[in-house]
Amino acid sequence: MAITVQNFIKLANLYNQMTMVMSAICVQKGGIAMENYVGRFFLADVLEYVYEYGRRLIEVNKNSVPADVVSVIKRFGEQYERVKGLTTPTQKPIYEMTLEEFERIMNI
Repeated sequence: MAITVQNFIKLANLYNQMTMVMSAICVQKGGIAMENYVGRFFLADVLEYVYEYGRRLIEVNKNSVPADVVSVIKRFGEQYERVKGLTTPTQKPIYEMTLEEFERIMNI
């Protein structure tokens, strides 16, 4: 997948949709706090991926990324800093793994 603004927007929309679904799940499960929901770890991993994709997008396409997209990436970065302790610990971040490494870690 080429690092493009359109792909970043799709990933950002995925993250936002997942946040809404997580909120709905918490309500459905009796109003548990989102910070007590086990899915917060997965959502933190997704946020890490989306933020890293955006950071690399800016790095690769320095002057061609629209200012509004840059501000969204910065906002994701701020959110990520607040939850980075929840991400899955690995020796290597998922976004830097080869498919073979990922399959080995996931026991696929």
